[in-house]
Amino acid sequence: MSFVVAIDGPAGSGKGTITKLVGDKLNLINIDTGAMFRCVTLDMLNKNIGISEEQKIVDLLDKIDIDLREENNKQKVYLNGEDVTLEIRTQKVNNFISPVCQLKIVREKLLNLQRKLAEGKNVIMEGRDIGTTVFPNADVKIYLDATPEERATRRVKQNKENNIECSYEEILNSIKSRDYQDSNRKIAPLKKADDAVYVDSTNMSIEEVTNTIIDIIRKKQ
Repeated sequence: MSFVVAIDGPAGSGKGTITKLVGDKLNLINIDTGAMFRCVTLDMLNKNIGISEEQKIVDLLDKIDIDLREENNKQKVYLNGEDVTLEIRTQKVNNFISPVCQLKIVREKLLNLQRKLAEGKNVIMEGRDIGTTVFPNADVKIYLDATPEERATRRVKQNKENNIECSYEEILNSIKSRDYQDSNRKIAPLKKADDAVYVDSTNMSIEEVTNTIIDIIRKKQ
Protein backbone atom coordinates (compact mmCIF):
# COMPACT_ATOMS: atom_id res chain seq x y z
CA MET A 1 0.00 0.00 0.00
CA SER A 2 1.07 3.57 -0.59
CA PHE A 3 -0.13 7.06 0.32
CA VAL A 4 0.39 9.82 -2.22
CA VAL A 5 0.17 13.57 -1.64
CA ALA A 6 0.24 15.68 -4.82
CA ILE A 7 1.11 19.38 -4.61
CA ASP A 8 0.77 21.35 -7.82
CA GLY A 9 1.19 25.04 -8.54
CA PRO A 10 3.01 27.66 -10.61
CA ALA A 11 6.68 28.62 -10.48
CA GLY A 12 7.72 30.28 -7.23
CA SER A 13 4.61 29.33 -5.26
CA GLY A 14 6.75 27.67 -2.59
CA LYS A 15 6.01 24.08 -3.57
CA GLY A 16 9.58 22.87 -3.02
CA THR A 17 9.99 24.45 0.41
CA ILE A 18 6.56 23.42 1.67
CA THR A 19 6.83 19.88 0.30
CA LYS A 20 10.13 19.40 2.13
CA LEU A 21 8.76 20.72 5.44
CA VAL A 22 5.52 18.75 5.26
CA GLY A 23 7.35 15.61 4.18
CA ASP A 24 9.74 15.84 7.13
CA LYS A 25 6.93 16.38 9.65
CA LEU A 26 4.71 13.59 8.34
CA ASN A 27 7.53 11.19 7.41
CA LEU A 28 6.65 11.24 3.71
CA ILE A 29 9.28 10.71 1.01
CA ASN A 30 9.80 13.92 -0.96
CA ILE A 31 10.11 13.49 -4.73
CA ASP A 32 11.00 16.77 -6.50
CA THR A 33 9.68 16.39 -10.05
CA GLY A 34 10.64 19.94 -10.97
CA ALA A 35 14.28 19.13 -10.29
CA MET A 36 14.02 16.21 -12.72
CA PHE A 37 12.82 18.44 -15.56
CA ARG A 38 15.51 20.98 -14.68
CA CYS A 39 18.16 18.28 -14.93
CA VAL A 40 17.00 17.32 -18.43
CA THR A 41 17.00 20.99 -19.40
CA LEU A 42 20.51 21.56 -18.03
CA ASP A 43 21.82 18.43 -19.74
CA MET A 44 20.40 19.63 -23.07
CA LEU A 45 21.96 23.06 -22.59
CA ASN A 46 25.34 21.59 -21.67
CA LYS A 47 25.27 19.38 -24.77
CA ASN A 48 23.88 22.10 -27.06
CA ILE A 49 20.84 20.02 -27.96
CA GLY A 50 17.93 21.98 -29.41
CA ILE A 51 14.22 21.43 -28.85
CA SER A 52 13.74 20.05 -32.38
CA GLU A 53 16.60 17.52 -32.24
CA GLU A 54 14.40 14.59 -31.24
CA GLN A 55 16.86 11.75 -31.76
CA LYS A 56 19.55 13.50 -29.72
CA ILE A 57 17.00 14.08 -26.94
CA VAL A 58 16.01 10.39 -27.02
CA ASP A 59 19.68 9.41 -26.74
CA LEU A 60 20.17 11.85 -23.86
CA LEU A 61 17.14 10.45 -22.00
CA ASP A 62 18.40 6.88 -22.46
CA LYS A 63 21.67 7.75 -20.73
CA ILE A 64 20.69 10.43 -18.21
CA ASP A 65 21.17 9.68 -14.51
CA ILE A 66 19.17 11.81 -12.07
CA ASP A 67 19.64 11.21 -8.35
CA LEU A 68 17.82 13.00 -5.51
CA ARG A 69 19.65 12.62 -2.20
CA GLU A 70 19.22 13.84 1.36
CA GLU A 71 22.50 15.28 2.65
CA ASN A 72 22.79 17.17 5.95
CA ASN A 73 18.98 17.50 6.04
CA LYS A 74 18.96 19.14 2.59
CA GLN A 75 17.94 17.71 -0.75
CA LYS A 76 20.78 17.52 -3.22
CA VAL A 77 20.27 16.96 -6.93
CA TYR A 78 22.85 15.01 -8.94
CA LEU A 79 22.97 14.92 -12.72
CA ASN A 80 25.18 12.21 -14.17
CA GLY A 81 27.08 12.04 -10.89
CA GLU A 82 27.59 15.81 -10.51
CA ASP A 83 25.97 18.01 -7.86
CA VAL A 84 23.81 20.49 -9.80
CA THR A 85 21.55 21.60 -6.93
CA LEU A 86 22.26 25.29 -7.52
CA GLU A 87 22.97 25.18 -11.24
CA ILE A 88 19.49 23.89 -12.13
CA ARG A 89 17.99 27.02 -10.48
CA THR A 90 19.89 29.54 -12.60
CA GLN A 91 18.18 31.88 -15.07
CA LYS A 92 19.60 30.07 -18.11
CA VAL A 93 17.66 26.97 -17.04
CA ASN A 94 14.57 29.03 -16.17
CA ASN A 95 14.57 30.53 -19.67
CA PHE A 96 14.68 27.15 -21.41
CA ILE A 97 12.74 24.78 -19.16
CA SER A 98 9.18 25.46 -20.32
CA PRO A 99 9.75 24.31 -23.95
CA VAL A 100 11.53 21.22 -22.62
CA CYS A 101 8.57 20.42 -20.36
CA GLN A 102 6.29 20.47 -23.40
CA LEU A 103 8.20 17.70 -25.16
CA LYS A 104 6.18 14.48 -25.16
CA ILE A 105 9.25 12.24 -25.05
CA VAL A 106 10.59 14.06 -21.98
CA ARG A 107 7.28 13.92 -20.12
CA GLU A 108 6.79 10.22 -20.88
CA LYS A 109 10.30 9.35 -19.69
CA LEU A 110 9.98 11.29 -16.44
CA LEU A 111 6.38 10.19 -15.85
CA ASN A 112 7.48 6.57 -15.75
CA LEU A 113 10.40 7.43 -13.49
CA GLN A 114 8.19 9.42 -11.09
CA ARG A 115 5.66 6.61 -10.79
CA LYS A 116 8.40 4.04 -10.27
CA LEU A 117 10.00 6.12 -7.49
CA ALA A 118 6.65 6.23 -5.66
CA GLU A 119 5.73 2.56 -5.91
CA GLY A 120 4.69 1.11 -2.54
CA LYS A 121 5.81 4.20 -0.61
CA ASN A 122 4.25 7.06 1.31
CA VAL A 123 5.28 10.05 -0.78
CA ILE A 124 4.71 13.76 -1.23
CA MET A 125 5.37 14.97 -4.76
CA GLU A 126 5.28 18.48 -6.19
CA GLY A 127 5.07 19.74 -9.72
CA ARG A 128 2.57 21.12 -12.21
CA ASP A 129 0.63 18.04 -13.24
CA ILE A 130 1.02 15.60 -10.35
CA GLY A 131 -2.65 15.58 -9.36
CA THR A 132 -3.92 15.74 -12.93
CA THR A 133 -1.54 13.46 -14.86
CA VAL A 134 1.13 11.69 -12.81
CA PHE A 135 -1.13 10.58 -9.94
CA PRO A 136 -4.75 11.39 -10.85
CA ASN A 137 -5.83 9.06 -8.02
CA ALA A 138 -3.59 10.65 -5.36
CA ASP A 139 -4.94 10.42 -1.81
CA VAL A 140 -4.52 14.17 -1.29
CA LYS A 141 -4.33 16.89 -3.95
CA ILE A 142 -3.36 20.48 -3.21
CA TYR A 143 -2.99 23.43 -5.58
CA LEU A 144 -0.57 25.92 -4.00
CA ASP A 145 -0.68 29.42 -5.46
CA ALA A 146 0.43 33.04 -4.88
CA THR A 147 0.38 36.24 -6.93
CA PRO A 148 3.14 36.62 -9.57
CA GLU A 149 4.52 39.62 -7.66
CA GLU A 150 4.82 37.67 -4.41
CA ARG A 151 6.40 34.73 -6.20
CA ALA A 152 8.96 37.03 -7.84
CA THR A 153 9.83 38.56 -4.47
CA ARG A 154 10.40 35.10 -3.00
CA ARG A 155 12.56 34.03 -5.93
CA VAL A 156 14.74 37.16 -5.61
CA LYS A 157 15.30 36.36 -1.92
CA GLN A 158 16.09 32.73 -2.72
CA ASN A 159 18.55 33.72 -5.44
CA LYS A 160 20.35 36.16 -3.13
CA GLU A 161 20.77 33.41 -0.54
CA ASN A 162 22.35 31.25 -3.24
CA ASN A 163 24.47 34.11 -4.65
CA ILE A 164 22.56 34.13 -7.94
CA GLU A 165 22.29 37.61 -9.47
CA CYS A 166 19.00 38.49 -11.15
CA SER A 167 16.72 41.55 -11.01
CA TYR A 168 13.14 41.54 -9.69
CA GLU A 169 11.80 42.73 -13.06
CA GLU A 170 13.58 39.97 -14.96
CA ILE A 171 12.28 37.31 -12.57
CA LEU A 172 8.72 38.70 -12.61
CA ASN A 173 8.64 38.69 -16.42
CA SER A 174 10.07 35.16 -16.45
CA ILE A 175 7.41 33.96 -14.00
CA LYS A 176 4.56 35.51 -16.00
CA SER A 177 5.93 34.00 -19.20
CA ARG A 178 6.33 30.59 -17.55
CA ASP A 179 2.77 30.75 -16.18
CA TYR A 180 1.38 31.40 -19.66
CA GLN A 181 3.45 28.68 -21.31
CA ASP A 182 2.74 26.09 -18.62
CA SER A 183 -1.01 26.79 -18.59
CA ASN A 184 -1.35 26.72 -22.39
CA ARG A 185 0.86 23.81 -23.36
CA LYS A 186 -0.90 20.93 -25.13
CA ILE A 187 0.60 18.15 -23.01
CA ALA A 188 -0.19 18.06 -19.26
CA PRO A 189 -0.88 21.79 -18.80
CA LEU A 190 -0.68 23.47 -15.41
CA LYS A 191 -4.16 23.51 -13.90
CA LYS A 192 -5.93 22.79 -10.65
CA ALA A 193 -7.36 19.27 -10.43
CA ASP A 194 -11.13 19.30 -9.88
CA ASP A 195 -10.74 17.60 -6.49
CA ALA A 196 -7.67 19.57 -5.33
CA VAL A 197 -7.77 21.89 -2.32
CA TYR A 198 -6.77 25.44 -3.31
CA VAL A 199 -4.30 27.20 -0.98
CA ASP A 200 -3.35 30.85 -1.64
CA SER A 201 -0.07 31.49 0.17
CA THR A 202 0.34 35.15 -0.87
CA ASN A 203 -0.21 36.57 2.62
CA MET A 204 0.79 33.50 4.60
CA SER A 205 4.05 32.66 6.35
CA ILE A 206 5.88 29.43 5.56
CA GLU A 207 4.76 28.05 8.93
CA GLU A 208 1.12 28.94 8.24
CA VAL A 209 1.17 27.27 4.82
CA THR A 210 2.90 24.19 6.25
CA ASN A 211 0.36 23.81 9.06
CA THR A 212 -2.57 24.37 6.69
CA ILE A 213 -1.40 21.62 4.36
CA ILE A 214 -0.61 19.24 7.23
CA ASP A 215 -4.18 19.71 8.51
CA ILE A 216 -5.56 18.92 5.03
CA ILE A 217 -3.46 15.74 4.79
CA ARG A 218 -4.27 14.50 8.29
CA LYS A 219 -7.97 14.64 7.54
CA LYS A 220 -7.36 12.17 4.72
CA GLN A 221 -5.05 9.77 6.56
